Amino acid sequence: MDSTRVYQGLAGTVGEAVIDRLHATVLGDLRPDLTVILDVPVATGLGRRQEAAGGQRYERMSKAFHEQVRAGFLALAHAQPARCIVVDATRPVDTVADEIRDLVAHRLGIDLGGPAPRP
Repeated sequence: MDSTRVYQGLAGTVGEAVIDRLHATVLGDLRPDLTVILDVPVATGLGRRQEAAGGQRYERMSKAFHEQVRAGFLALAHAQPARCIVVDATRPVDTVADEIRDLVAHRLGIDLGGPAPRP
């Protein structure tokens, strides 16, 4: 839901009003309980994706498109902080994975025996 809103509705050509109608029709009142947003600078993210995928459809989009996507996700997180968590994904993968595990466990009320994660 969030990716569709940002990629097609905000950064793409579909528009948010169309996405809102589509979500209302398909999802009704269903909404995600938690969205984890992995944030990296656009150049970093594109470099990683091109190495891994050889430049698929979205990787070939303009830098401006990707800046809009990043801004859209960060705006979503700002507008809905109760359900959106932004994780700095520039750090080593194990560090990012540990933070995500801890944050999700905290949200689900699972005690992993470590310190409480940041809000």
